[in-house]
Amino acid sequence: MSRYSKLFNELKAAKQGAFIPFVTVGDPSLERSHEIIRQLILSGADALELGLPFSDPIADGPTIQKANIRALEHKITTQDCLDIIRKVRDEFPDTPIGLLLYSNLVMAKGLSSFYQSCAEAGVDSVLVADVPVRESKPFRLAAKNAGIEAVFIVPPHVTDETLRAIASYSRGYTYLLSRAGVTGAETKANMPPEVMINKLIEYKAAPPVLGFGISSPEQVNEAILSGATGAISGSAIVKIIEQNLNNQTELLAALAAFVSSMKNATIKA
Repeated sequence: MSRYSKLFNELKAAKQGAFIPFVTVGDPSLERSHEIIRQLILSGADALELGLPFSDPIADGPTIQKANIRALEHKITTQDCLDIIRKVRDEFPDTPIGLLLYSNLVMAKGLSSFYQSCAEAGVDSVLVADVPVRESKPFRLAAKNAGIEAVFIVPPHVTDETLRAIASYSRGYTYLLSRAGVTGAETKANMPPEVMINKLIEYKAAPPVLGFGISSPEQVNEAILSGATGAISGSAIVKIIEQNLNNQTELLAALAAFVSSMKNATIKA
């Protein structure tokens, strides 16, 4: 059983949803990034979604774009990030770890080599944000050969044909977008219609997890009550990092308070 399946089964039995924070690995530095990721788990994160520094993150809004720039200014490489992930995996063997990244990072290392390196570092899933499902076959095959679960995004206005394909191909979880556009806490999430989640269930998709614009416990609670298996929050967390660049102690304390409140919101009444 995969780490995602084990986690979702345990949370369902405990009548909880999953809270999954996103940060860019290497932001604002390798050492501090490692401490940040540890704090997320210690504060209640059920799983992690991590980004790798990239110069053109087209799916991300200004907050996460700046995180990429901070990491790139330290000349942090993909291998540096995988080394951090390996350290996290060694300390937290049961926590699912997913990557959300862009195809150039995969192609630069070569498909097979990239996915194999991810597997060796302890990564569970990879979502390539700029590869549409119709062009995803080589990525899916490379992921499968390495034992990595390929995750796909469901946009708000997806066709039924594409939704069926995503349900067929996505593994681990299905990333359900709350709204169109880029990531960012600046624009609030719109809760998905129940019909979308019901269709994913009907098509036997991997558990739907809601992301984009999730920045408050109220939004997490609404996502869980709407039928989502979990919620992902990225820009709100990266904003906390940005606001505490000069004080790591205060940063870790702020992250702990935020993650704890978001996790508590996943508990069903």
